[in-house]
Amino acid sequence: MDPMTLNFEGHTTNSVFNKAVERWPDNELFALPSDPTRPYYPEGYSVSFAEAKRDVDHYKAALLDAGYGNGHRIACLLANRPEIMWLKLAMNGIGVSWVPINPDYRASELAYVLADSAADLIVIGIEFLDLAQAALDQLDKAPPILVLGEKFSPPSPNRPAPLSGMPTPEGEASLLYTSGTTGRPKGCILSHEYELSVGHWYAEVGGRLNIREGVERVYNPLPLFHLNAAIVLFFGMVLTGNCHISTARFSRSRWWNEISETRATGCHYLGIVVPSLMNDPPSQNDQNHGLQWGAGAGVEPSLHRPFEERFGFPLIELWGMTEFCRILSDAYEPRSIDTRAMGRPRPGLDVRVVDEDDQDVPVGTPGEMIVRHSKETPRRHAFSGYLNLPEETEKAWRGGWFHTGDTVTQDESGMLYFVDRKKNIIRRSGENIAAAEIEACLQPLPEVDAIAVMPIEDELRDEEVLACVVASGTADNALARKLFEHCFEHLAYFKAPGWILFLDEIPVTGTQKIQKHMIFNEGEDPRQHPRIYDFRNLKRR
Repeated sequence: MDPMTLNFEGHTTNSVFNKAVERWPDNELFALPSDPTRPYYPEGYSVSFAEAKRDVDHYKAALLDAGYGNGHRIACLLANRPEIMWLKLAMNGIGVSWVPINPDYRASELAYVLADSAADLIVIGIEFLDLAQAALDQLDKAPPILVLGEKFSPPSPNRPAPLSGMPTPEGEASLLYTSGTTGRPKGCILSHEYELSVGHWYAEVGGRLNIREGVERVYNPLPLFHLNAAIVLFFGMVLTGNCHISTARFSRSRWWNEISETRATGCHYLGIVVPSLMNDPPSQNDQNHGLQWGAGAGVEPSLHRPFEERFGFPLIELWGMTEFCRILSDAYEPRSIDTRAMGRPRPGLDVRVVDEDDQDVPVGTPGEMIVRHSKETPRRHAFSGYLNLPEETEKAWRGGWFHTGDTVTQDESGMLYFVDRKKNIIRRSGENIAAAEIEACLQPLPEVDAIAVMPIEDELRDEEVLACVVASGTADNALARKLFEHCFEHLAYFKAPGWILFLDEIPVTGTQKIQKHMIFNEGEDPRQHPRIYDFRNLKRR
C-alpha cells in the first residue's frame, strides 16, 4: 500500500502537501475546464504539484511579511477559484485558520460569520466587493479587506498573532460553517490531523471506488467552501498524487463536455445530478466517456440502477458530515442499489442505532445513528468542536458517541439504510438549510402570527423549503409574495421558501411547542393544498 496514503499522522496539511510535491512534482493536481461565462480562467486552468507549491509559497511569504501567524483566522470569499486552495495551504503552513465563505450569503449572513469567527482578514474576488463592503459596514470591529489580484499584498492584521510557535497536527486548520437547528450556522473547528484523516479515509474506500496512485482525475462540481470538495476530495488527491477537477457549479448542459475535456476518471455528485442527467434524451454517446465511478449521496433508488445501466459506471453512495467525516460507503459488491443503503461500519468507525434514550433499537427499527472512532479514542479524527459553543459540542458527544441526528435502520449484516434527514434541516441541492433560520426571518413580521418551516419533497432538488404560515390578516398571493421577497432579500437565495402555505392554525403542545409532525395527515401532499403558493421559479441568484 502506498506509504503516502498512510503517513499523515503527526503532520500538518502543509507539510503533507510538501511531501506530495517531492513525490509527484509533475503530476497535475488541480484543473478547471474552459467556461467563457466564468469570471476567472474562462479558458481553463491546469497546475502541477510543483507549480501549485510556488503559489503556496508566494502567499505564505506575503502573509508572514504582513504579520500573520499562528492563531489568526482569514476568511476567503472566492467561490471556486483555485487560489482558495493555495491560500488555504499557505495559511495552514504558518498556523492561520482558513474560513471559506459561501458566495451566496447575504450581507447580514456574511457579517455574522466574520464576527463569530473573529476573522483577521477577508480575501475576496472583485465581484464580491459590494457584498463584502455591505457586511463590513454592519460590524463594529471589521477586519481589513483584500481583493485578490495579480499582486498579493495583504494589509497587516489589527491584532498580533495570539499564539507562538508553528502549527501542530492538533491545531486549527479550518473553520467551516454548517447549518444547525438553532438557526445560525455553527463554526466547526477542523484540525490538520482531521482533514488529512478524512482525505486518507476517502482514498482507502476501495471496492468500486478504486483510487489508484497518480492516475485518477476526479471531477467535482460542488463548492470549495464545503467539506466535500475542499477537504475530502482535495486531500484525497494530495495523498495519492492525483488531480482534482473543479468547475463553477453543476450544469447539465456542460457536464459531459467538461467530463470529456478534463479526461475525468471519476466524479462526485449530489441527488440533483442524477435526475438532471436522466432527463436528457438517451443518446448513443451516453457511455462515450472515461468515468470509472461516481461518488456522492442522495440518489433516488428508483433511478440508481437505470442510471448505471444507461451511463455505464457505478454510483457509490456515501455518508459523511462536517463534524465526523468517517465515510460510510456502499462500495463493495453486491451493492444494494435498489435501497438507500449507506454502507457498513469498519475499524475506525463504530456505529450504533439508538432511541431517544440512547438505547440500542432492534434490528430493522428506525433510530438515530450515533458514531465514534473507537471505545478507547471516541473523538479521534473528529472535528475539534463548535466555535464558541462548548455546551453544544458536549451535547453532541453525550455518552461518548457523536449524535448525527440522522435516522437510519440497520440489518443483520450491519448494513445501514438512510431513513430521514436531521431534524429541522432541509437538504436542498446539497445545501443544509436550518428551518429555524427562516422562521426567525419571518416571525417578526406583523403579518405573521405563527410559522413552521419544514422540508417538502422536490423531484429535482431532493427537498425544497416549505413555510407554513398563520397570517394575522388577509392570506393571499400578495402576502405570500411579500413573505418570499422578504426572505429572498435577507437570506441566501436558496433559503427562501419555495412553497408558502397558509393555515388557520399550527398544532402546539401544552407548552406551546410547535408540533410539525401533526400539521399534515399521513400520506398528505401539501403541494395539493388549495392555499399553497409556488415560488420555486423565483429562487435564482
